[in-house]
Amino acid sequence: MAAGHNEQPSLMRRASRSAATTTFSLEVFDNEVVPSSLQSIAPILRVAAEIQNERPRVAYLCRFYAFDKAHRLDPNSRGRGVRQFKTSLHQRLERDNASTLASRVKKTDAREIESFYKQYYEDYVVALNKGDQADRAMLGKAYLTAGVLFEVLCAVNKTEKVEEVAPEIIAAANDVQAKKEIYVPYNILPLDSAGASQSIMQIEEVKAAVMAIQNTRGLQWPLSVEQHRNKHGDLDLLDWLRAMFGFQTDNVRNQREHLILLLANIHIRLIPKPEPLNILDDRAVDALMNKLFKNYKTWCKYLGRKHSLRLPKDRAEVQQRKILYMGLYLLIWGEAANVRFMPECLCYIFHNMAYELHGLLAGNVSIVTGENIKPSIGGEDESFLRKVIMPVYRVIERESKKNKNGKAPHTAWCNYDDLNEYFWSSDCFLLGWPMRDDGEFFRSTQDAGKGSQNNPRKLGKSFFAETRTFWHIFRSFDRLWTSLVLALQIMIIMAWNNISLFDVFAKNALHNLSSIFITAAFLRFLQSILDLILNYPGYLRWKFSIVLRNLLKVIVSLTWSIILPICYLLQTKTFSFAEFHKELSFLDKLKGIPPLYIMAVVIYLLPNLLAAALFVFPMLQRWIENSDWLIMRFLLWWSQPTIYVGRGMHESQYSLIKYTIFWVLLLCSKFAFSFFMMIKPLVRPTKDVMNIHHVAYAWHELFPDAQYNVGAVFALWSPVILVYFMDLQIWYSIFSTLYGGFIGAFDRLGEIRTLEMLRSRFQSLPGAFNTYLVPSDKTRKRGFSLAKNFQQVSASKRSEAAKFAQLWNDVICSFREEDLISDRKVDLLLVPYSSDPTLKIIQWPPFLLASKIPIALDMAVQFRSKDADLWKRISGDEYMKCAVLECYESFKNVMNTLTVAETEKRIIGIIIKEIENNITKGTLLPNFRMKPLPDLCKKFVELVEILKDADSSKKDRVVLLLQDMLEVVTRDMMVNEIRLLGELGHGTKDSGNQLFTRIAFPPPYTAQWEEQIKRLYLLLTVKESAVDVPTNLEARRRIAFFSNSLFMDMPRAPRVRKMLSFSVLTPYYSEETVYSKSDLEMENEDGVSIIYYLQKIYPDEWNNFMERLNCKGSEIWENEENILQLRHWASLRGQTLCRTVRGMMYYRRALKLQAFLDMAKEHEILEGYKTITEASDEDKKSQRSMYTQLEAVADMKFTYVATCQNYGNQKRSGDRRATDILNLMVNNPSLRVAYIDEVEEREGAKNQKVYYSVLVKAVDNLDQEVYRIKLPGSAKIGEGKPENQNHAIVFTRGEALQTIDMNQDNYLEEAFKMRNLLEEFNEDHGVRPPTILGVREHIFTGSVSSLAWFMSNQETSFVTIGQRVLARPLKVRFHYGHPDVFDRIFHITRGGISKASRGINLSEDIFAGFNSTLRRGNVTHHEYIQVGKGRDVGLNQISLFEAKVACGNGEQTLSRDIYRLGHRFDFFRMLSFYYTTTGFYISSMLVVLTVYAYLYGRLYLSLSGMEKAIIRYSRAKGDDALKAVMASQSIVQLGLLMALPMIMEIGLERGFRTAAGELIIMQLQLAAVFFTFSLGTKVHYFGRTILHGGAKYRATGRGFVVRHEKFAENYRMYSRSHFTKALEIMIMLVVYHAYSSAAPDSTTYTFVTMSMWFLVVSWLFAPFLFNPSGFEWQKIVDDFEDWTKWMSSCGGIGVPATKSWESWWDEEQEHLQYTGLLGRFWEIILSLRFFLYQYGIVYQLHAVQNEKSLLVYGLSWLVILAVVIILKIVSMGRQRFSADFQLMFRLLKLFLFIAFVATLLVFIKFLQLTGGDIVACLLGFLPTGWALLLIAQACRPIVKGIGMWASVKALARGYEYIMGLVIFAPVAILAWFPFVSEFQTRLLFNQAFSRGLQIQRILAGGKKNK
Repeated sequence: MAAGHNEQPSLMRRASRSAATTTFSLEVFDNEVVPSSLQSIAPILRVAAEIQNERPRVAYLCRFYAFDKAHRLDPNSRGRGVRQFKTSLHQRLERDNASTLASRVKKTDAREIESFYKQYYEDYVVALNKGDQADRAMLGKAYLTAGVLFEVLCAVNKTEKVEEVAPEIIAAANDVQAKKEIYVPYNILPLDSAGASQSIMQIEEVKAAVMAIQNTRGLQWPLSVEQHRNKHGDLDLLDWLRAMFGFQTDNVRNQREHLILLLANIHIRLIPKPEPLNILDDRAVDALMNKLFKNYKTWCKYLGRKHSLRLPKDRAEVQQRKILYMGLYLLIWGEAANVRFMPECLCYIFHNMAYELHGLLAGNVSIVTGENIKPSIGGEDESFLRKVIMPVYRVIERESKKNKNGKAPHTAWCNYDDLNEYFWSSDCFLLGWPMRDDGEFFRSTQDAGKGSQNNPRKLGKSFFAETRTFWHIFRSFDRLWTSLVLALQIMIIMAWNNISLFDVFAKNALHNLSSIFITAAFLRFLQSILDLILNYPGYLRWKFSIVLRNLLKVIVSLTWSIILPICYLLQTKTFSFAEFHKELSFLDKLKGIPPLYIMAVVIYLLPNLLAAALFVFPMLQRWIENSDWLIMRFLLWWSQPTIYVGRGMHESQYSLIKYTIFWVLLLCSKFAFSFFMMIKPLVRPTKDVMNIHHVAYAWHELFPDAQYNVGAVFALWSPVILVYFMDLQIWYSIFSTLYGGFIGAFDRLGEIRTLEMLRSRFQSLPGAFNTYLVPSDKTRKRGFSLAKNFQQVSASKRSEAAKFAQLWNDVICSFREEDLISDRKVDLLLVPYSSDPTLKIIQWPPFLLASKIPIALDMAVQFRSKDADLWKRISGDEYMKCAVLECYESFKNVMNTLTVAETEKRIIGIIIKEIENNITKGTLLPNFRMKPLPDLCKKFVELVEILKDADSSKKDRVVLLLQDMLEVVTRDMMVNEIRLLGELGHGTKDSGNQLFTRIAFPPPYTAQWEEQIKRLYLLLTVKESAVDVPTNLEARRRIAFFSNSLFMDMPRAPRVRKMLSFSVLTPYYSEETVYSKSDLEMENEDGVSIIYYLQKIYPDEWNNFMERLNCKGSEIWENEENILQLRHWASLRGQTLCRTVRGMMYYRRALKLQAFLDMAKEHEILEGYKTITEASDEDKKSQRSMYTQLEAVADMKFTYVATCQNYGNQKRSGDRRATDILNLMVNNPSLRVAYIDEVEEREGAKNQKVYYSVLVKAVDNLDQEVYRIKLPGSAKIGEGKPENQNHAIVFTRGEALQTIDMNQDNYLEEAFKMRNLLEEFNEDHGVRPPTILGVREHIFTGSVSSLAWFMSNQETSFVTIGQRVLARPLKVRFHYGHPDVFDRIFHITRGGISKASRGINLSEDIFAGFNSTLRRGNVTHHEYIQVGKGRDVGLNQISLFEAKVACGNGEQTLSRDIYRLGHRFDFFRMLSFYYTTTGFYISSMLVVLTVYAYLYGRLYLSLSGMEKAIIRYSRAKGDDALKAVMASQSIVQLGLLMALPMIMEIGLERGFRTAAGELIIMQLQLAAVFFTFSLGTKVHYFGRTILHGGAKYRATGRGFVVRHEKFAENYRMYSRSHFTKALEIMIMLVVYHAYSSAAPDSTTYTFVTMSMWFLVVSWLFAPFLFNPSGFEWQKIVDDFEDWTKWMSSCGGIGVPATKSWESWWDEEQEHLQYTGLLGRFWEIILSLRFFLYQYGIVYQLHAVQNEKSLLVYGLSWLVILAVVIILKIVSMGRQRFSADFQLMFRLLKLFLFIAFVATLLVFIKFLQLTGGDIVACLLGFLPTGWALLLIAQACRPIVKGIGMWASVKALARGYEYIMGLVIFAPVAILAWFPFVSEFQTRLLFNQAFSRGLQIQRILAGGKKNK
């Protein structure tokens, strides 16, 4: 248990300011490894561990007592792990007894513990309790320890029969007991009486909020609580609510702090300022109330109910009542657990409880009893949880079990959305209050076994059923598909009839074109049918009005589908409009179109015209959708289903115009291209094909009499039609790239992208700093301007310059802490903290002034002209001018500091006066010789160097130097000797003293002096230009981005006190926290360890790290402290929790510095922030010091919660990660960890699992529990991550919430801009205020391999240019990942920050964006701030990630959110929405389908003989168009298009020359192969998910991947998604080449099929191309052995897929076992395509001799039958004979082989079978076998039933062998040549090569170099 306890360093080191100097201990929680059912003894063991060293015997007694208590709690050891725990504790007690007895101080144990108790009480409790200086946290801990010791003392006395305890001990114990109740652990606010003196409690606004909550005037308390209240007198409004409604104590404590902080933060920001400050202003209460109850009031209005927020008439009580309502809502929310995902269910609960609350306060009397009304759920402890939350939770839990772990169809169970939507109808009020158990909501979930009269399983779905089908794509986006189909129809009609745009209104043209309305009517009918069918079984719960609407929709659309075609075909003129009305007679004049049809069309279009009119006025549309008028309700009822969300989402007129223009231009381009480049050129060849008669078919044509050669026309048109439907995605990509680049340029992105650019603009940087990062009272209008002018910070404004220096220097110091720069670089980059008041110039960082002094000296020495010209030349370079002036002033300062004697002072004064006079007159050059200047400078440099080292032994040398300098000036430089100088000099000679013998050396040391001298030395000595400072690429990028962002448009920063408060939430499961020593040293198969790898990848950072630790090479492993630092250094370069926490804690550091600059007086600012950060212990304890005030402000504004859901289990099992998490808390005291604790509690005779949501913080190097809130059951019912976030969200604080993933990072300089970003919530962003602020990411994993680089470029372009366009102008940005900042109050009242239903919400993040938009939120995007993010770096990791996202998109396609947004957005916003979410995946699928359509079409043409007929016809007619079409290439590469946005973004931010270079390098590194390969991943998983389901979260792992993946691993991953499809396309291409007439020569064939061969090669060989050491011969040999072993291994229960092919094969078909009948049906239909090969090829064989009978095809099946029989014989033979009759089995196989050879010879002899025929047979029969295999898998139960499954498995294994060998052979052949491996390494790691890294060495293994 105490493993590894001896060698651990202690954790006593206190938290340091810098996260970079954090230390870690390897301590295992030996006192924490307590079974969950014995949790109550953990504090006793903790005390024992604490006092072990001080008093071993007392520690022994504590453990003994713990053992005794454990035995009493669970005498029979029934709890999990209890027996083992007791045994190990007993063993320890036996071990320790003798040794602790020997060390006992007193005679008996009773005396021993009594004396220690007294001592502890005096030394800790009394000593710590010192008024203002009292350490609140330590005191609380001391009281707890004292309490435990007293408990043990009593137990020992009882054992030893000691009658009485000393009275002073009793007094002490009573004091401890009383204080222990007061000193409860707290989170941020110590709200007990002991915490009142704490700095945060002294903030006036906090006091105001506390007072308001403690105002319980006029409330009636229950008797039991009244007694407690009289005794303690500290109960408040939330305690009253708890007493009335039975909330949990810790929930009340948690929400009390939450509510106080919310109110205080809003109160602080009020304008005008409230008077007095310590009384809560009503405006603050109203602001919070409006926000908190906005959704509730909307819900009441929607359901036509009056809300329950009733206020008293007495003004004095109003505020109290409002706070009670808010407290009630927050308490409900805080305890609701999984019900938080159902916001309207919470509204229902609140509605009823608020009504009861009003009754209680109004003193309502019960009609039945005549007494005052009491709450129906009672006020006992946990009664709210038991009676309200648990019943609802059980419903959720029961439904989720029907999900069968994601295997049941979505329609078989109710997810969170279904259950929540029950409360969207007024039927929910039938549940009553308290909710009736037999209510419909609960009844629908009763087990199906209790009777089938109501078919309870199908009762759940109400508004939407997620049926698994591709029809959802049409159903959700019917307007898009309708418009595309109609446009296609128009274009085909125009092209077919050769109608130009100008002839559209001609007689026949108009008649033909008007047929589109008939198509529209048919499509509308299809949509209404789908709405009905796809909602099954949902409509079983629909209201009559909804059923009626849907039926009417079907009837009306069917009617139109009949009326319009009839009217269109009625050509008779018997009917005239003139008879009806003269005004309508003009309709008769429209020639060629039946007037009746026109009338019908006009009526049909009326609703569309109305919709178009409303589209133009979005404001009107918003008003109508939110209106309660009956007529409006009726109109809406018809146009769209009435649901609670998705109403009034329309944007402003301005936004509408912007995205409409974008789409109109895009659609014009698309349709023009489609018409002129695709459709028109195909019309004439189509007509020609239709005119070909008497085709000589090469096979048995099934439809010989079919007219117009429909098959050929279909083969020609299908790929074109597919491209037509897909290419809008390409146009979107082009337009969004151009528009995104345009906006980016106007946003000023990339204006500073190099250090050169930074230098040129550095002078305006302090002004930009002070404009944006320093609060000011001036208001500034935001808006675009072509030039950004910032007020220059003049030298006179010292405090402004000092503020810039503080911020800039802190950023530079953070670079040093992160080891990005060395100590010398730090010195070059720092600005002086405290500027010299004598200087009249700004002191720039030395890197700008480097080498300026030597250059100026050279200029002065060589200059021959006037003074003015020399000064003009020096002033031409601003930095040179500053350097010269600063050196001159510093020179004077040094001389004045050193000289003491009056004479020397006068001499120096005279010389300086002479120089300055000459400068003023412009006669310096004539009167002073400049040649000796370098000599003077050299001596001065030597002097400064001595001063820098402060070596007192060199005083004599200083004297000589000063004398030399005087001599150089007076003798060598001055032209005219000054008489006075001579006299002074001689005067000293006479007196016998030499000049400068009395000097102040060493001068008085101050930090300012040291800084000044160091800086002066740098200015004088840095000869080389510091152009490359900093050299580290990451430091350069960060400085450039940060500086650039200050010139972008962002809101002004408010003071820290007035900023919005915010939290950061990070979900964590069991990923790496901090690498252990063994992790770092462990070598992979190539001998490469993580630490070696990191040293080679980050060589400069490694050197800086060694410099910081001041050690060399292997020394680092010798010292325990250094090892801890090394673990930390490595962890901060991986994707670890430690890196994320370090990054997020920068927010706190930034806030403290900014608060200091806000609060400090000028002299404090000039002294510098360092004085605060390095505060004395006295300052840290004093509640009035600046240090504690800054801590208080930071606590009030920022909270960080890491939700490590497994922390409790990890702690109990002694997992190292728990120790690492504790260390993170110790080193970051404001970090909080939330976890789910599973505790076994005894209920009656059995143990039951109880779940708690727990929040802990670190106190005195241990974790301390702050809150423990009981949950209704297991928190994880749905998807893991959102459930994890949801349980912890109650512990977050503030008005904003930033969600941060485990693989993210942050930077100090970006943290400075957080308060600017939060101000965006108050800025104008259109009709609605923002609810999610999008933030850009920087992908930090792109620096090593080319794959990581492609991935990071792709990701970067999406999070920058992609999301920029989505937000502006398209208004369809959602939430895609985790740096976004949520409006916290908005989201917690609307279902949280993600959705958690199993399966459907797999991509949980984006649903938060959908939900926010549907509930009238607004998502914006901001690029002046960025957060770091890690991405996957190996191909397999990337593919897993792509698969996860594709599966998530497949599930999204079925979801209600997509359907609702697709219907509720206007047309153009819907287009944006489609093409940026699921549309991208659908288009990718269409690309692959195009390849299939093209090749299968060509296969049909060439094998049927149609192609020959067409070619013959075109030659006879000389028809070149037809020839061209037959040899056209019909595939569009999306691979290159993926690069478009990347190139634009790189161009914007790093220059277009760089972008062009990167594009070329990317192509050389085979980026196109990678993107084509990932296309295959997306398509496979997206399609499979929609068809069969089976989507699941795929953990990608986040390690450093430079390892070789085995062939078997690649085969398993890509066999179905890529290899089988690529081989199918390859066979098609080979067959096409063999039988095609259109591509007679290789050149034509290559041109036609080049892109498809590229696809085949990419899909087959990308995994090997991008596999490190993929072509190394030895690895290839090992891989082959491994693969064959895997292929031949038998499967079985418990054998993993990685060990056996059989297990893997079963796993690969898992989705087919749970798919529905439709899924199986489509699987079979899709498999039928493989029969085409055999059908076509059989008739082409020489053996057939041109026979066209169907019998030939029938006979060919005999071959298949023979193979199946042989397989069956072999498999049966293996089962029957292989063991006992081995010889028999061998003879059987020999016989089969001879029979096969004989049959072949007969065929060759009698049927003229040729070698070509044999190859053709293989090409024909292999696909047939594969088809049979696929069909057998789809019909698995039937095949198993007829006993053929073993044969199917044997056949499958044979196919796998063939595929494996086909893929493996080329790889093995290439591996023969050594240069291929070299080339591949260069290709993979070009980035690293160009940085001079030793990748070869890394791959070869780092053993030699360690």
